[in-house]
Amino acid sequence: QVQLVESGGGLVQAGGSLRLSCAASGRTFGSYAMGWFRQAPGKEREFVAAISTSGGSTYYADSVKGRFTISRDSAKNTMYLQMNSLKPEDTAVYYCARGLVPGLVGGRTTDYGYWGQGTQVTVSS
Repeated sequence: QVQLVESGGGLVQAGGSLRLSCAASGRTFGSYAMGWFRQAPGKEREFVAAISTSGGSTYYADSVKGRFTISRDSAKNTMYLQMNSLKPEDTAVYYCARGLVPGLVGGRTTDYGYWGQGTQVTVSS
């Protein structure tokens, strides 16, 4: 059974930074792409960033490109999302997810088979 646990959310002023972490259980962490999604109140869950199995390829939503950085540490079974220059519109619950098919990187929620419980990020203006 795969478990994903996010941490690092909180309240920050606009222009500030936060670093989210996603700790994964299990021995297959390195075989699957990982992703971050977010969901604001009243809105659908949306793609934020994804990273390939090796970490060599990363993908970002246009809204966060240049401000957020996704990374992973296979030795620690952990994925990160460094968020800089935060804006009030970044306010949402952030979820980490593990890919559904080994090696496949996607930007849709249906590309992912396991999800964390989410961590709240609130950016004040």
